[in-house]
Amino acid sequence: MSTTEAVTLRPMTRQDIDRVLVMERDLFADEGPWSAYAFRTELASDTYYLVAVDESGELVGYAGLAVLGRPGHLETEVRTIAVDRRMQGRGVGTALLTALLAKADELEAPVFLEVRTDNDPALRLYERYGFERIGLRKRYYQPAGVDAYTMRREARVGAGVEGATD
Repeated sequence: MSTTEAVTLRPMTRQDIDRVLVMERDLFADEGPWSAYAFRTELASDTYYLVAVDESGELVGYAGLAVLGRPGHLETEVRTIAVDRRMQGRGVGTALLTALLAKADELEAPVFLEVRTDNDPALRLYERYGFERIGLRKRYYQPAGVDAYTMRREARVGAGVEGATD
């Protein structure tokens, strides 16, 4: 578990899915929010999912990292990072991202992700943590048809996570 001023991070469980779905529908209505089935499938596979819980115990964010490949040739992929609108800009997304990156570093694996081309706060965050744009996926986010950048952060062997905090 890790902590910021406002939240504690812990592994996501199936019991968290109902609250996660409320956030999905709020934050990603134009991009086809994930279903309960999608989250159950993710939790049952080789992934690393966390939730951020505030001081009152309310789930205010979540993030997931997929682990792909085989030992010696692993890659990771950020599947999602989401923060309740009321908690955005308070370091919750940074805390979730740094926890995912720490897991990728533990595996000595590069990290890939897709991000909306118009999501400037997320782009700044990812670039601050060493991600570089490596491609453009036209109309990636459906049904809105918004483009996405594919970004990559190189594997870090024997190094801690670097970067600034919000």
